[in-house]
Amino acid sequence: MAKHDPDLSALFHALSDPTRRAILSRLAEGPAAVTELAEPTGLRLPTVMRHLSVLEEAGLIATTKEGRVRSCAMVPEALAPMRTWLDEQRAIWEARLDRLDDYVTNLMKERAK
Repeated sequence: MAKHDPDLSALFHALSDPTRRAILSRLAEGPAAVTELAEPTGLRLPTVMRHLSVLEEAGLIATTKEGRVRSCAMVPEALAPMRTWLDEQRAIWEARLDRLDDYVTNLMKERAK
């Protein structure tokens, strides 16, 4: 049975929604107020707050509140576990494809004889 990392699952879950990905893309440019993040989505503020909550629980954003204004900032280092996992998967599949390529090349050589 495969070993599952709950932090990695939370990251993938947070990034599985296009609205949350759009919010992160915006936050990659710099911190923003929640109302600014909500504008382009066309969603009501409580719905945007739920999306922000998912991103915050995954560690992808940090929020602060000054007076009545809640601001969000991206935490780019939170993507590191995901990048590590993807790099591991890439290495596994590249090795498999290299072995397949060697097998097919040898098979073609055998048939050519």
